[in-house]
Amino acid sequence: MPDTVPSSFQSFLAFDFGQKRTGVASGNRLLKTATPQGTIAAQGDARFAQIEARVREWQPDALVVGVPYHPDGAAHDNTRAAQRFARQLHGRFRLPVYEVDERYSTTEALAAGARDADAASACIILEQFLRTLP
Repeated sequence: MPDTVPSSFQSFLAFDFGQKRTGVASGNRLLKTATPQGTIAAQGDARFAQIEARVREWQPDALVVGVPYHPDGAAHDNTRAAQRFARQLHGRFRLPVYEVDERYSTTEALAAGARDADAASACIILEQFLRTLP
């Protein structure tokens, strides 16, 4: 995974990975905001086919994946699954992939009254990432 984000990277697609559902959001560096792009309720190749359609539509410069951790920062099974998903994205789409610590993003999305918590979580993840960019 890349460490620094080149200033030429302006547009991003973010994913809140889950075993059954994956939330998607798009955003850009200029506005530092994200927009929900729905949730993919598919697994395996079907999930990647839907992601490929979004990558073709949005033409992002890079991808962002939320990686969950325990409150104390320890990794767990979902941490490793999200990291594997990030590696698969990189391998399939040959785009840089950035990982973001996404502790509490779903809780935050639900507390804000999100109708689609997965897509809202992807927005939170992407906006958190965008805030770290100069």
